[in-house]
Amino acid sequence: MGRDGHIAPTASSSPPSKTKKAAESSRSWILIDGDGHSTVLDVDKYAIMHRLCIHARDLRILDPLLSYPSTILGREKAIVLNLEHIKAIITADEVLLRDPLDENVIPVVSELQRRLSPTNHLRHDGRVTRLNVEAGEEDESPFEFLALEVALEAICSFLAARTTELESAAYPALDELTSKISSRNLDRVRKLKSAMTRLTARVQKVRDELEQLLDDDDDMADLYLSRKLAVPPSPISGAGPANWFPSSPTIGSKISRASRASMATARGDENDVEELEMLLEAYFMQIDGSLNKLTTLREYIDDTEDYINIQLDNHRNQLIQLELFLSSGTVCLSIYSLVAGIFGMNIPYTWNDDHSYIFKWVVVISGIVCVVIFVGIMSYARHKGLVGS
Repeated sequence: MGRDGHIAPTASSSPPSKTKKAAESSRSWILIDGDGHSTVLDVDKYAIMHRLCIHARDLRILDPLLSYPSTILGREKAIVLNLEHIKAIITADEVLLRDPLDENVIPVVSELQRRLSPTNHLRHDGRVTRLNVEAGEEDESPFEFLALEVALEAICSFLAARTTELESAAYPALDELTSKISSRNLDRVRKLKSAMTRLTARVQKVRDELEQLLDDDDDMADLYLSRKLAVPPSPISGAGPANWFPSSPTIGSKISRASRASMATARGDENDVEELEMLLEAYFMQIDGSLNKLTTLREYIDDTEDYINIQLDNHRNQLIQLELFLSSGTVCLSIYSLVAGIFGMNIPYTWNDDHSYIFKWVVVISGIVCVVIFVGIMSYARHKGLVGS
C-alpha cells in the first residue's frame, strides 16, 4: 500500500529538539499495522484524508488545537476516535495515533504493539486468531475492536487513576478542614474542588459518548469495519486490506466466542452488535464507576461544607451572645457612671453638710441597682432563648 508524506522509522538515532516537536506535533502520526509494526508518519491532513477516505470535519475532531468533546464516530472505512489525549483513526487493518511522543500516548502504542505482536497469533485453516495472553484463551475479535478495546482500556484506566489520586488527596484535606478551619485548609479544599469539577466533566463526556453508542444499534453497526469489507466485496479489492475474517465476524463474549460466531454466521444477521455491545458495556461500567466515585466525593465535599457552615453559624451565635453580655454590662455601667456624674458635679448645695455618710450608701445602692438590672436583662434573654443555657 502506498503511503503519502514523509515516513520515518520509530527508532530514530537523534531525537529532535523540543521546539521541533512542538512545531510538528500537529503533523506527527504513528501507524501500527496488524502485526504490531509501527512507523512514524510526518504527513499533513490532506494526506491522511486521501489515505483513509475521511472528511476534513472528521479530521478536525482530532486536532489538538481545537477543543472537541470525546467522540467515537463510525465511518465507511474507518473509526474516528477522540478520547481525551487518545486521538486515533482505526481501519480494518491498521491504526493511526496522533502525537506518538506524548507521554500519555506512549503506553497505548506499547500495548497495541504487544497485543498485535505475531507471537500472539495463531493460525487455523489459514485464518489468523489472536491469543489473549491475559485471559489464556483465543480472541477472534476483529482488528478494529482490538484497537478500540486498547483505547477504551487506556482512557478508562487513565481517568480511574486520576480519580484515585484525587480521592487520596481530597479526603484527608476535608478531614483536616473539619478539625481545623483555616485559610490554608480552605484554599486547599477549594483547589481540590476545582480539580474535581474538571475531572468530573471529562469523565462525564466519555461516559455520555459510550452511553450514546450503546443506545443506538446503527451507530454500533457502523463500527464493524471488517464486516463492511467482507459482506459487500470492494471493487478495488486488490488495493485494499486482506480479508482476515469470515462474512460475519460477530462473536459474543470471551467465554463463548466460537459458538456465538458460528451462530451469527449461520444466521447471517448483519445487525448483530452483541460483541461490540458487550465490549462497550464493560468499559461503560468502568467509567461509570469512576463517575460514581467522583459523585460520592462531591457529596462528601458538600457535607463537609454544610458542617463547616454549621460550625461557623455556631461561632457566630456565640459572638452574638458575647456581644449581648457586653452590651448589657455597658448599659449597667452607664447607669452607675450617671449616678457618679451627678454626685460629682461641683455645685454647692446645703444638704451635703454634715451628711458625709451618705456617700457609701449611694455607692452601694447604685451598685446593687446595676447588678439587678444586669441580672434582669440576662434572665429575660435566657427566657426568650436569646442565649444558651
